Order: sequence, then C-alpha cells, then structure tokens
Amino acid sequence: MEIRQAGLDDVREMQRLINSYAEEGRMLARSLGELYENVRDHFVAVEDGRVVGCAALAIVWDDLAEVKSLAVDRDLSGRGVGSRLVEACIAEARSMGVERIFVLTYVPQFFRRFGFAEVDRNQLPHKIWAECIKCPKFPECGEVPMVAEIGPRRAEK
Repeated sequence: MEIRQAGLDDVREMQRLINSYAEEGRMLARSLGELYENVRDHFVAVEDGRVVGCAALAIVWDDLAEVKSLAVDRDLSGRGVGSRLVEACIAEARSMGVERIFVLTYVPQFFRRFGFAEVDRNQLPHKIWAECIKCPKFPECGEVPMVAEIGPRRAEK
C-alpha cells in the first residue's frame, strides 16, 4: 500500500469515501468543488491502483493544523490504513513547523495512539468552528476535540 499526496484523479474516490461516512452522520460531507479546491491538503492510501483511504491536513495558523476528512474503505478497516494516513499528516505538519495539531472526532480512542488528548472545545480558536455550522448536528454534534503537541514551541517573533 502506498501513501501519497492526492492528485486530481483521486478526488472522486475521496469524495465517495468521505461521503459514505457523512451519510451515516460520522463526518461532514464534502462537495467535489471543495475537494478539488483543497486537493493539495490531502493524502491518499492507494492499493492495487485504487484509492482506499484519505485524510487532509489543514493549516489553521502558524502553530496549529487540523487532521480532517479521515476516511478508509470499510473492507480495509483495522489494517492500519487510517494510522498511516494520520502519520503522514503529522509528518507533514512537523516538516512545516506546526507545533500543535487537532482533530474533531467520534473515535477518540483511535487518536490517543498518536498522542492526542481531549481538550475543552473553548481551547480551540473560534475560526475552526466555521465548518461546524454546515453540519446538520450543529451545535450539539458530540464530536470530541483533541490536541497533540507535535513540535517545540518557537521563540516569539
């Protein structure tokens, strides 16, 4: 299995994976336009030429990024695809100098393995909640906000 940056040819399969979970109320649906616009933020897992997983790293500020839209083909659940995608996002964030990374998730036990810890949602900037308004579950979705410290604090500029 290969983990790589997503390309334009991957977008429709990414949408299929993401929106299959969105139909169950487990994540936000993504339009093709939104995915094409942000394709550079995404990683894909490819097996036998087929996209079997995806995840995005969205930069929020100079010290903060989000892992989002993590989706894995259900037939491959438990085979480490999601873990490899999260690891790719964390590595990319570190390479950019990001200090903290967060997720909003319904499966906090998965993210604890990568050093994420639950936080009060008020500890995250209000800007991150802009997408939440699009959710049919807003404002009471039940997603757990989690943060991981992944890099050293930089000296103040």
